[in-house]
Formats: sequence, structure tokens, C-alpha cells
Amino acid sequence: MRLSFFIEGREYVCRKVRCDEKVGSLKKKLESKQELTQKLTRASSRAEAGAEMPPPPPFPSLDAFYLHLLRACTSLRHAAAVHAHIARAHPAASLFLRNTLLAAYCRLGGPLPARRLLDEMPRRNAVSFNLLIDAYSREGLAPLSLETLARARRAGVDVDRFSYAAALAACSRAGHLRAGRAVHALAILDGLSSGVFVSNSLVSMYSKCGEMGEARRVFDVAEERDDVSWNSLVSGYVRAGAREEMVRVFAMMRRGGMGLNSFALGSVIKCCSGRGDGTMDIAEAVHGCVIKAGLDSDVFLVSAMIDMYAKKGALVEAAALFRSVQEPNVVMFNTMIAGFCRTETVIGKEVASEALTLYSEVQSRGMQPTEFTFSSVLRACNLAGYLEFGKQIHGQVIKYTFQEDDFIGSALIDLYFNSGCMEDGFRCFRSSPKHDIVTWTAMVSGCVQNELHEKALSLFHESLGAGLKPDLFTISSVMNACASLAVARAGEQIQCFATKSGFDRFTVMGNSCVHMYARSGDVDAATRRFQEMESHDVVSWSAVISCHAQHGCARDALHFFDEMVDAKVVPNEITFLGVLTACSHGGLVDEGLRYYETMTKDYGLSPTIKHCTCVVDLLGRAGRLADAEAFISNSIFHADPVIWRSLLASCRIHRDLERGQLVANRIMELEPTSSASYVILYNMYLDAGELSLASKTRDLMKQRGVKKEPGLSWIELKCGVHSFVAGDKSHPESSAIYTKLEEMLSRIEKLATTDTEISKREQNLMNCHSEKLAVALGMIHLPQSAPIRVMKNLRVCRDCHSTMKLISKSENREIILRDPIRFHHFRDGSCSCADYW
Repeated sequence: MRLSFFIEGREYVCRKVRCDEKVGSLKKKLESKQELTQKLTRASSRAEAGAEMPPPPPFPSLDAFYLHLLRACTSLRHAAAVHAHIARAHPAASLFLRNTLLAAYCRLGGPLPARRLLDEMPRRNAVSFNLLIDAYSREGLAPLSLETLARARRAGVDVDRFSYAAALAACSRAGHLRAGRAVHALAILDGLSSGVFVSNSLVSMYSKCGEMGEARRVFDVAEERDDVSWNSLVSGYVRAGAREEMVRVFAMMRRGGMGLNSFALGSVIKCCSGRGDGTMDIAEAVHGCVIKAGLDSDVFLVSAMIDMYAKKGALVEAAALFRSVQEPNVVMFNTMIAGFCRTETVIGKEVASEALTLYSEVQSRGMQPTEFTFSSVLRACNLAGYLEFGKQIHGQVIKYTFQEDDFIGSALIDLYFNSGCMEDGFRCFRSSPKHDIVTWTAMVSGCVQNELHEKALSLFHESLGAGLKPDLFTISSVMNACASLAVARAGEQIQCFATKSGFDRFTVMGNSCVHMYARSGDVDAATRRFQEMESHDVVSWSAVISCHAQHGCARDALHFFDEMVDAKVVPNEITFLGVLTACSHGGLVDEGLRYYETMTKDYGLSPTIKHCTCVVDLLGRAGRLADAEAFISNSIFHADPVIWRSLLASCRIHRDLERGQLVANRIMELEPTSSASYVILYNMYLDAGELSLASKTRDLMKQRGVKKEPGLSWIELKCGVHSFVAGDKSHPESSAIYTKLEEMLSRIEKLATTDTEISKREQNLMNCHSEKLAVALGMIHLPQSAPIRVMKNLRVCRDCHSTMKLISKSENREIILRDPIRFHHFRDGSCSCADYW
């Protein structure tokens, strides 16, 4: 259907009209414009230039006629036409009419044409100037608003409360505190500052400029207070993050029977949405105020309350509130779906499934999903592990043409990377027409999660090359990549970049730095960074405790735990994992068992497989292998091969071959294709001289197709990261490396012959394992005072462990070797692990 109207020679066309009501509305609007033009044309025919035109019927006066025309104006062009007609036919226009024309200019054209009209007006009053002050204020032109106020005062116009309110609103919008104080001073001089209208504007201005002390003083000295006064103060405290003051004022309002408007209620709800103890009662009180004020049908407030309950983990209350709405719209659905997928709540498949059920309801009700709907639903699929459902949602995203949305793009990347579908994640990234920092961050964090750490660093450098500015989450993900690769130099560069960008003040940034230095083998730098942080959360304390635990500094780790408890920070599962690891690596058996009991009884934390493995390692280190085996049998993790591998390692250390055989067979039943148990059992047979059994174990590995993961070691130097495998000769400095290695081995031969740890089998030191090659390269390039830090992907073998101790003594060097179990600090012929690893 096609409709067209001709007005002033212009054709107005309406295509794809869906209903008669819309057609009628459009026709009425166009007819009103046509009527305005016709009235002006007829009036012009009766007017002579410079002469007063008689009022056309049925209007009693020309003022009434032009006021009627100005109310019908919908564009600046129409207002200008009426203005021209007034200038020609009604030179004696009243001040009221001229102010109405000024208001039309302000409404339709902004302050510039209004300023010209004000300059031309023969007479002006406070209303005239107030209109222009307000127009400048709405455009964010605070200096011009204040200039207009000063101009009115110079012209002898008696400015009123509306003048000051408009000027203060301009200062509020622009955040000009100094100008606001100047207006405040003028209001005091004119005796208008204590009136409720101006005082409310002052409270609003000071609170929006962050001066809550000034806002409260104005509020306290005000002669009269109304609901607006209280609401402005409450909103100011919420904006300033002063929760305690907000709660006090809110309680005073409730006792005084003051009402909260929708804006203030929304602000209070937002404040209550933050995590923290003691705010749930306030949240319920605010909910009661919303119902009492009759605003429980307000979409904005109901959505805010659903969000508030969801952020506190009160999903039952959030769902009940959502279901109490008879006809929820898509905004409420979006809020409820997002509530089910919040990080703050304990997410399980059931909770995520509820979010997907709500999405199905959105479709069944015939609602059109928005970009917020899809981003939340994709997160639900991610949390629940519903990859196939997520792919269907991806198809609907394409159907609704939302694939270019940044947050949806990042949600899709997260979904595919978390599901292990890296190629699909890369494909989503490449197919996106534009990449912002959100999608780049999703790619970097996805690569880190899938242990593609080098790719994560490469993507980070690409994002910098694209001219994008990384945010805090990007930097944190990149720091985790540096920590996993143990590349401290790259991590230091990222830290400098974060400091330059102003991110170093954030606790999460400090936590990432502590983790990076700890994983890179620099426990002193990690401790310094922890002490430099302005504030510490549970993650900070857990990081520094785990750092000292992994480096064998058990007493230091427990000292930090005591400081954490004294600081009233509640430890979590990760904290106790660090504490138990410290006790395990330090041989503190009784203390470790006591902390394990404290975790469950005093803090109500459920032990995980990692906690139980630490206890097994703790008992195994003390030689209490029977107790360790009994602990496993009584544990809920008795069918997990990880915990049995810990016992097998203890059997190897204590040379309990009989128990080790039984444990190894148990692991092979649970995990027949893992090489770890075969390798440990093979080495146990060799240590016991059972060469035939060792050979059978190797044959069994071949029969079952079990392949040992190749060992890889790497070291970071100024010129970059250098990696090695056993017997590697691909390095450009290979000749110098092997020469240096031969020199070191020849120097330790005399020590080795007198060292009881070195057996004949172990004297074959020319089997150049990867960590020895990395240490040799470090000896070549690093100064005598610098420790040599080497990282390895597998547990260090006994031969290399003994060799490192001897090299540290003969070369008088500190060697730090990281394997998957712990850090080994070799100094003067001994290791921090006390030969138990």
C-alpha cells in the first residue's frame, strides 16, 4: 500500500503501512502542517507590510492567533515562518508572545536562534533569560548559561529561583564545581539559596560533582525540604558509593514518611545490588517501598529489583518477582536470563537450563529477542556446556542479523573456546567485520584457557598493532599467559604497560603480577608486588601463600595465612590448597592435618581432589604409606587416578615396591592410556634392580599404545625464549652449549664419585636431558650473580635432579627449576625440596 500527500510542492510518501490507525495518525500529522501553512497564507493576504493585522476569526486577538500557531509548530522552519509573520503583521506583540516564540526556538532549534531572538527583543524579563539559560544547559554549554545569567543581572532583570535552578543544572551536567559554587554565592546574595527549589538544585549539583559534604550542608540548612530534597540526597550518596550514609538517609526517610520517586528508588536498588553483608534486609525494604509507592508495575524498577536479587544470589526471590508480573516484556526476560548466568551465583547446569527455558518462553510469546537476550543465552549455553544448543542460538543470531554485535561475538568466541572448538572460535573472530577490545579479550582469554599461551601473546601484540587500547581484563589474561610460560621479561613489560595505563591501582592487576612472578620463579619479586598493593582480597592472599608454598617456603606461607586471618579476610578453597601444599612441601605433617580439619569444620569448605591429594602427599612424605592408602580408600575421590598417582610417587621415594605395584595396577585400571604410572613403575623396577620387570613394563606400554610425553625445557634470556628437547642440536648455539655442558660435567665428576646418590647407572651424564641444555645456555649468557631459571613440562628425573645439585655447588650458581609439581631451588649442592618431589 502506498500513500502520498503533497504539501508546499513536496510529496510525503508512506510505504508498508501496517494498520489503519497508523495511516490515520500520519494523515492527521500531515494535515496539521498543511493547515498551518494555509492559515499563514490567508493571514498574509490580509496583512500589509508594517501594519497591524486584525485578528482572524475565531481568535479574540493576534496574540491568541500566533500562540495557537506556535503550539502547532513541529520544526524550526515553521517557527521561523511564524516569527517572520509576527514581525510583519504584529509589531506590537506582547512580551508573553515573544517569550513563547523564544521557547519554540529553544525547543526546536537550540540556543543559537534563541540567542538571536533574545538580542532583538525590545523588552525582556526573567522568563526570557531563563529560557535561554535552560537551552544552553541542555546542550551542555555551562559557560554560556552562566554568561546569560550574569547578563540578566547586568540588565537589571530580577532573576528568580528558576534562573538559578537552570544555571545550577548546567553546572551539574558539565561537572563544573567551581562555577556551581559561584552560582551558589550569587543565590545567597539574592536571598534565594535556602528556598526549597534552589536548595534542591544545589544538593543535586554538589552531589553530581562529587561534593557530598557540601550537598549535606546545603540540605541541613534548607528552610524547607520536600521529597525531591531527600531523593536528591539519596541519589547523591548512591552515586558517591557512600552506602552507609545512603542507608542512614533512607532510614530517616522511611521514619519521616517521605516518598521515594522512581529515580531515587532505582539508585537505591543499584546500590543494594552490590555484594556485601547486611544489604539484603535493605533490599527487601526497598522492595516494600516500591510496592507501597505503587511502582511495582514500573518496568525499570522491577527489572532493577530482579537484577538486585540475582546479584546477591537470591535467585528464588528474583524468579518469584519475575513470575509475579502478569505480562513481562523482553527487558524483564533479559534481566532474569542474565540473572541466572551471573558469575556471582553458583552456576550449575540446572540454573543455566532455567535461563534457556526462559529464552524458549520469549520465543513462544512471540517476542523478538534483542542483542542482550542473545549474549545472556549464549553465556548460559557456555556455563551449562550445551554446545549444540549454542550452535542453534548462533544460527538465530545470524537470522536476526546480530552477528556484528561485539558482546554477542565475544560470547560466541567464549562458547567455542570453552567447548574446545578452537577452530570455530577463530572462525567467529575472523568473520566479524570489526574487532573491538571485547572480542580481542575473548580471543586472548580463550587461548589462555586452552593453553595456547604463545598464541595469546601474539594476539595481544596484534591488538596493539590495530591501535586498540587494552582494558584491565585483557591485561590480566595476558599476564596469565606470561605466568604459564614463565616469561618474566615479557610479564614485566606488560606490567609497565599496565602502570602507564593506570591499571596498577586495581587489585586484580596486582594479583596477576604476583601470580606471574611466582610462576616465573621470582618469589622475592612476587612478595614485593604483594606488599606494594593498596588493598588485598582473598585472591591476593591466596596467590602469595601459594607462591611461597610452591617454592618450598612453608613457614613464610603459613605466616601470610596468619596475617590474612588477622586482616579478617575469609579464606577459600584456593587459600587452603596453598596452605596444604606448603605443609606438604615443608614436611609439616601434623600442622597440615590440622589445617585440613580447620578447613572443613571451622570454615565449612568441602575438600576437592586437590586438597585430598595434598593430604596423601603429606602422609606419604612422612612415610605413612598405609595411612595414605586408607585415606584414599575412605575418600569420595577413591576412583580418581590423580590421587593414586600421588601415593605411587611416595612409594617410589620410600622404595616400597610391593605397594607401588598394587597402586600402579590400580591406576592403569582407571587410566590405561596415561604414561605417568608406567614411567614411575618402570623407574621403581630399575631402582630395585628388577630389569626384567622393567622391560615388561616398557613392552606393556607399547602393546597398549601408551606414549610418553616428550620432555621440554625452556629458559628466558634477553634475546628471547629458548626451548630444548632431549639431545636437541637444533639451537644456533648448539656447539657452545654442548661444550659448556661437557665442562660442567667434567667439573662435577670428582664430586659425583664421592656422592653416594650417584649410582653407576646415573653416572651416564651425557644423556643430555632438556633441562641440562637449558642450564648450559643460561651459564653462557647470564652473569654470575643472576639465578638461572629453567621451566620444564614434566617432573624432573632423579638423574637431572642430582646433576643440578652438583652443578650448583661446582659452579657456585643458584639454579631454579620449575616442573609441574613444584619449584626446585638448587644452592650449594642442595635442593629446597629436600630430595622429595
